[in-house]
Amino acid sequence: MMKRACLVISALVTVSLAGTPGRAADPSEAKVKVGDGTFKCITDMTPVRHFYVDNLLGNLQATVAVAEKDTGDYPEGSVVQLVPTEVMIKQQKGFNPTTRDWEFFAIDVDKDGSKIYQRGFENVNNRFGLNCFGCHQQARAEFDLICELDHGCAPIPVTRPMIHALQKADPRCKNPQPLTAEDKQALADLAEVVKSLAPSAEPAKKQ
Repeated sequence: MMKRACLVISALVTVSLAGTPGRAADPSEAKVKVGDGTFKCITDMTPVRHFYVDNLLGNLQATVAVAEKDTGDYPEGSVVQLVPTEVMIKQQKGFNPTTRDWEFFAIDVDKDGSKIYQRGFENVNNRFGLNCFGCHQQARAEFDLICELDHGCAPIPVTRPMIHALQKADPRCKNPQPLTAEDKQALADLAEVVKSLAPSAEPAKKQ
């Protein structure tokens, strides 16, 4: 069951991540500059179906067009986010061909903002030690590493109500959406999923 949990990162728990840096391209050469202040409340981004998108280079229209079409390559600067604590950002063409130029980020979030705990390409793992690229590379080529139910990626034990509740519960949001009884139940159910998947000894945070 743990092998099917690439995106299970809950805002209910502290994100702690570990990983050995891979041979990723030099971040200083990236066209899209990313730091802790890059990230914002997920619901302030543009919703497409059940996830959110943005573009850090100002080309939001092109990013939304690909997301809504549900096929094709995302333009550089694209941000794709399903839950508050995991993010994909598209770097310039050729920056890292292995990941189709997607850079993965694992972040911690609270009312004061965001903190990057891990970033990279093939080397970023989630809370459960599962490799994000390892899951996303299962997506068929026409989907540019984006996982949805019919894109070829392994299913995850997180329901749409759980995802929606996590998005609404993002602590960075200045005007948070009120949680319904259904949202609260979904978060309680998610907590049980997280508990069942948590390893006996959590990896230490990256210093």
